[in-house]
Amino acid sequence: MGLFGFGSKRQEIVDLAERYRQKKDREASEGEAEKNINEAFEKLGPEDEASDSLVSPEEKKKRLAKRILDIVNRLDDLSNKIYHLQQRVELLERKADIGRAES
Repeated sequence: MGLFGFGSKRQEIVDLAERYRQKKDREASEGEAEKNINEAFEKLGPEDEASDSLVSPEEKKKRLAKRILDIVNRLDDLSNKIYHLQQRVELLERKADIGRAES
């Protein structure tokens, strides 16, 4: 029995903290992104001019060659992963077509 809406079983809940949670989640994801970027720069090695002046040109060439080789290897791995995913998608598409023909 709910005269004028009092005592009715239908209750509306207003969540006033939702915006606060979204802001915290956004800040956490931005902090994590910054952390990942900093880690990536640390893996590249020191880039300041003081350390470069102490390194011979041959050493710089070796470092550059190593970095390029690492990049090529990563690209090759990603290319293989994409190929395998394409194969899986094609297999799933074929299975889905067979399922439709039986129905």
